[in-house]
Amino acid sequence: MPAKKNNTPVEPTIKDIPKLYNILTDEEKEYLLDNHTTIHYKKNDIIYQEGEKPTGLLCLGEGKVKIFKEGVSRRDQIIRMATAPDFIGYRALFAEEMHIASSEVIEPSTIFHVPKKVIYNLMKTNPALSMAFIKSFASELGFARYRTVTLTQKHIRGRLAESLCVLKDIYGFEEDQQTLAVYLSREDLANFSNMTTSNAIRTLSSFVNEKVLAVNGRVIKILDSDTLHRISRLG
Repeated sequence: MPAKKNNTPVEPTIKDIPKLYNILTDEEKEYLLDNHTTIHYKKNDIIYQEGEKPTGLLCLGEGKVKIFKEGVSRRDQIIRMATAPDFIGYRALFAEEMHIASSEVIEPSTIFHVPKKVIYNLMKTNPALSMAFIKSFASELGFARYRTVTLTQKHIRGRLAESLCVLKDIYGFEEDQQTLAVYLSREDLANFSNMTTSNAIRTLSSFVNEKVLAVNGRVIKILDSDTLHRISRLG
């Protein structure tokens, strides 16, 4: 997140995407600055939908976003949670395919859109940028394969515990070092953990009774991180 000045948040810019901007030469930076657009999204806005054709690279400069795919009986499966700074929806761009999932804002977000032609031109002149994208792809692929196994083999308690640990790794804590810095509905938490909403509610309640968590609406505090990790590990 961009630095604050006099406690006032500074508007993010594409310079705040280090995996893109910091790799470029001075000339390439000027080209990028002159050839991108900034888009602001409100909570629950759709950034792109399954079946749409990507038109450029989407850089998340601020906010939080969920990537999800509609499954059986119109039940969504959240396949990725993103936070700034990062790229979203770029697999389809480079595969030259339609999006196979949708993206929705869960916290007001700022997106930088770099047209496909511009990002391709930069990649042609800067091999380090191409390597950065390959590294990002590889990291996401490894995480996706790990989640595929754990979400199909772990029991409900293990799946929910793992999802909470993943959310902590992605978004971190608030200042109290216990409260998750992301506030999801029970449905979203269930869709991220491959379970029904009712199962997510019951399992959260059991964690509260065991004093692993404290829950107040969408606010989740992790009281016993070691036990939560143990539940996740044992599945």
